[in-house]
Amino acid sequence: MMNRRPPGLFAIIVCFCSTLLGWASILQRLHAQSPQNLIDEQVPAALHIRDAYLTSQPVPSQRRLHIVYWTPNDREPIDGYQERLSRVMLDIREFYRTEMNRMGFGNRAFDLDLESDEQVRIHLVKGNGPYARYNVESGSKIRRECLPVLEAAGFDANKETIVIFCNMSNWDPVAKTMSQNSPYYATGGLRNGTAWQVDSALLDSSLLDQTEPKITDGQYGKISVGRYNSIFVGGVCHELGHALGLPHDKERPDEARAFGTSLMGSGNRTYGEDRRNEGRGSALTLADGLRLAAHPLFTHNEKGIDLPASAKIQKIDIEVNKDKKSFTLRGNVVADPPAYAILGYLDPTGGSDYDATTTTAIPDENGNFVLPCRPSHQPGSAALRIVVCQSNGGRINDQSLSLPYTLNAEGHVDLENYLSLLKLDDVIDAVRNQQADAAAEALSKLERILNGKTEIPPLLEVARSLVRSMKPPPQKALMLHDEDKIWLSDTQPSQAKVGWMQPMADRLPNDSLVLSLGGQLFAHGLYAHAPSNYTYALKGQWKRLTGNAGLADGHDGTCVFVLRGDGKELWRSEKTTQGQSIPFDIALNGIDRLELIVEDAGDGNGADWGIWTDVQIQR
Repeated sequence: MMNRRPPGLFAIIVCFCSTLLGWASILQRLHAQSPQNLIDEQVPAALHIRDAYLTSQPVPSQRRLHIVYWTPNDREPIDGYQERLSRVMLDIREFYRTEMNRMGFGNRAFDLDLESDEQVRIHLVKGNGPYARYNVESGSKIRRECLPVLEAAGFDANKETIVIFCNMSNWDPVAKTMSQNSPYYATGGLRNGTAWQVDSALLDSSLLDQTEPKITDGQYGKISVGRYNSIFVGGVCHELGHALGLPHDKERPDEARAFGTSLMGSGNRTYGEDRRNEGRGSALTLADGLRLAAHPLFTHNEKGIDLPASAKIQKIDIEVNKDKKSFTLRGNVVADPPAYAILGYLDPTGGSDYDATTTTAIPDENGNFVLPCRPSHQPGSAALRIVVCQSNGGRINDQSLSLPYTLNAEGHVDLENYLSLLKLDDVIDAVRNQQADAAAEALSKLERILNGKTEIPPLLEVARSLVRSMKPPPQKALMLHDEDKIWLSDTQPSQAKVGWMQPMADRLPNDSLVLSLGGQLFAHGLYAHAPSNYTYALKGQWKRLTGNAGLADGHDGTCVFVLRGDGKELWRSEKTTQGQSIPFDIALNGIDRLELIVEDAGDGNGADWGIWTDVQIQR
């Protein structure tokens, strides 16, 4: 056996340096993927685009965030409300300022209407009725009661962002119990916004660091007064985010490790917990920061505020990466005012967007962008929702920019549903623009491409239904049909009404058009935005009804689906959220009158795009 000499010092050094270089390369790749590295790379590029627009003929803005205290007419304001709520709002302003600064957007936050450095101007409004006449769903009524007071103060609430604290809590200082029956939500964007909050004797940011005393809250159980304020001061901060136009989103695993819990996810319950050493606290995601970066309350510049949002994404190319657990979307954006950021929300079905993680890209000088997508959610159907941020603060986020995908049990990405939609793109575009000749030509082309091929979903059937929907043939009532089995959408209901726009068969009324439920495309079905009712006269001639019910993909409302025969309930779904496809198979023996009903699940009908798919009736 050959004797080997021990390695010399030079060889040892070379080996050691090679190891170091190897680790340096690995660390460099890890650093390149870190959230801070992404911030350092993207924020200056986004600000360069935004500032080029805003600094040319700027329109200085004096906008402020306005605070209202509303109380029922049988209640006096809670003692000390102005001092407490001033502390709360100043604390929240500092949170936004700190987070925007951390991400490199500068020392930016909204301005408050101040009476002094530590005192926020709060407009007091006495309600028209007693406490018993108001509840969680009374937001619109309360806002209307506030408008005259705000108008008298010299501003139009329809052109401003306002926060309404409602005196709708119930505190027992002896039993140390708390409950509330207040509106607690928000809506808003570029031009205006409203956030409804609940005030209480314990709502005070100065108590965020307190682990004692313990109280019992009607919703959250026994918690410390500090935890109570994490939830409810955090709730104010979160709902204000909605009033500024922020949607729900969840922190990615790398963001959680680096910064904490997303404010617009479950961060409304972790706000300030770092002050009690109970966690990392709440943070804004980079996507949140990019959305706020052009809001007039943060830029103090109203240039283009009244321009309509107008952006178009084109030349989309999407592919699954080699690891099969991620995918990349490339495209080009055309926008005026210019687009400074492209945001992607990787949103699994259900969860009301709270579990949607984000990805971001900055377009180059030609509008080209690359959006890396690495889902971190559980297996199942999902959608990549794309938002374009324009330099005047406008945003485009319509449903036509929602790309469906699924994750299998191994976490591998499947883009089949999206690729199917791509094949329908020319048909959808022609139908959307009511171009009959172009639709017929696109359908003919698709028929040639798919000649003899078996496609799941059946694309030709979907395409034919869409084209037919442009000029549907006259429909007959069920009792005039002699078939043994028929799609319900091919028949004429005796009554039809929906909660938004008009009843529609075999398509949706918006730009997306296609009936998509639980990641699957359907050629036959009924659009049924809650509250809706489709009624059919059966005359006892039909025996069975089958199909599926759910919310159209890309809509995060909640619905309940009901089938009723001769006034009697035959079937009722549970409360249904996005991504759930609920099958039904119902006997109809002897029934004369059939109703397909969609209810709003008791929480309003926003985004309640109910649909009935593949509904078939048999003799």
